[in-house]
Amino acid sequence: MRKDVRQSLTPPQPLAQPIDPEVFKTEVRAWAERLEVAPTEIHLTGMIRKWASCSSRGRVTFDTGLLTQPEDFRRAVIVHELLHLKVPNHGPLFRALLSAHLTPRDRQ
Repeated sequence: MRKDVRQSLTPPQPLAQPIDPEVFKTEVRAWAERLEVAPTEIHLTGMIRKWASCSSRGRVTFDTGLLTQPEDFRRAVIVHELLHLKVPNHGPLFRALLSAHLTPRDRQ
């Protein structure tokens, strides 16, 4: 993912307690099924400039900081990244799919 997601998505107030990493990965798997994509790997790691990234081989990596973010924000990042498994750029098709799967509130 070339665009710095941290610039386009502003996180709300963080959660008091982070969610469990396995709960997060379950959210990712549920959205992957809903979007009909199959990530080859799901990873969590500390990232400074991005909330997430997606490789051309299907590996999706998410910043551990997402574990402290509310569900709506996590959903926006998860859907954004998983859609890159279908569309590798941020063109009109990508934006249309993103709009179809997220409410305006999710995209803030």
